[in-house]
Amino acid sequence: MSGEVTGVSENQDKPDRTADSADSPAVPDASDRGSDGTAEPTHAAAEPAAEKTSEDTAAEETEPVTEGAAAEEEPSSEWKPSPYPRVELPQPSNPAPESRHRAGRTTRITRRVAIGLVSLVALGGTGYAYVTKDKLQDNVATTDVLTPRAGEPPAPPADDGGTDILLVGSDARTDQQGNPLPLSMLKSLRTEDKGGINTDTIILVRIPKNGGKASAVSIPRDSWVDIPGRGKGKINSAYGVAKAQAEQEERAQGEHDQAKIARDSDSAGRRVLVQTVQDLTQVRIDHYAEVNLLGFYLLTEAVGGVPVCLNHATSDKDSGANFRRGVQTVTGGEALSFVRQRKNLPNGDLDRIKRQQAFLSSALRKVLSAGTLTNPGTLNSLIDAVHRSFVLDDSLDVLEFAQQVKGIASGSLTFATIPVITTNGRSEDGQSIVEVDPAAVQKFVAGLAGRTVTGGGGAAAGAAPQGLDSGIPGVPCVD
Repeated sequence: MSGEVTGVSENQDKPDRTADSADSPAVPDASDRGSDGTAEPTHAAAEPAAEKTSEDTAAEETEPVTEGAAAEEEPSSEWKPSPYPRVELPQPSNPAPESRHRAGRTTRITRRVAIGLVSLVALGGTGYAYVTKDKLQDNVATTDVLTPRAGEPPAPPADDGGTDILLVGSDARTDQQGNPLPLSMLKSLRTEDKGGINTDTIILVRIPKNGGKASAVSIPRDSWVDIPGRGKGKINSAYGVAKAQAEQEERAQGEHDQAKIARDSDSAGRRVLVQTVQDLTQVRIDHYAEVNLLGFYLLTEAVGGVPVCLNHATSDKDSGANFRRGVQTVTGGEALSFVRQRKNLPNGDLDRIKRQQAFLSSALRKVLSAGTLTNPGTLNSLIDAVHRSFVLDDSLDVLEFAQQVKGIASGSLTFATIPVITTNGRSEDGQSIVEVDPAAVQKFVAGLAGRTVTGGGGAAAGAAPQGLDSGIPGVPCVD
């Protein structure tokens, strides 16, 4: 491989901006596959959003969407999630005045950041003073994905300069108990019931042990990497390929318990994905969190939508995206369209990653806001969504984890994307891929935890995340 290694980094600090509401677009087809970048991707920070004039505001209210084909007509009956056993939250009696709590505000916030950091993958933390740790953790699906097994390749050294959390968003058509999503939902989401799983959102959260800023590092889904025991492949296929192989092996051995096959094969897929990320980055994964399509849908509905901002109006038939320029709140299917669109974007999948990062930043702030954390009904919905659609590693202790990510709760999180050589590469078998240099990736990721790695094709541009000016605090404007 040859070519200039380019890194991508984003951060958010922005003033206020008037929001306008979006038309509800069709929900995207989850079969979206392949890299769609330009020949020479440029990853500079977005231009600062211009001050709105009255003409701008009027234009936003009437601006037609002309980029791409219009979204398909919505189905006549929209799927709604079925009732789920709710965690009853006791109402606080005689809550203390705000003045009594101000001194302990930071401590309480860290306890709230417990369960997530996943929004597409990942929405961040939930909890409240009267929601006990047991109620949150006991009913969440767990995995032993980080427990070493005989015959597996050794993990990188544990002392890699930080605590590392792998956030994964999968397009699984089941809930986390292995129950298939109803056909009515798949139809509503315009997602066919096909086999296989892809992990199109992969984010490595690095929390430096030296007290530095936490970083959320995205790995493009089409990154062409070594998959342990399986040769070269796209990183988003590692989970699905290993899962399919494990299913075949169990059936060949005479196993007929479908639930057991699903559990074991999911575990195999997760293990290979973790190993792949560890090999690419040379950091040991300390914690694992996964959310599926159902979870993303339910979480955005639970918090009443997530504010986002676009620099330009855009539409795309394949993803169902149909958005105005400016600020708007997206939820459910709209949110899926927002984070999945890649066509009609200047840098294809790399711009989609910026969308995902912007969404995660905004969603974290929404989930951690006082209006969310003090509302028992909203918390019930969040906990229900977590129980139905999240998987966490079995070593994750909620309160310990919350303490580790207290900087994230206060908004101290920067976003970055691993260095890439090109986004329009081709594999030997003709697949559209993102070419990466593992040595450069390792140097880049190590730098985010304050470590130095020699070699690796020089310093990766963007190793120190740069600011992105959007015009709204915590809500970056993106393409």
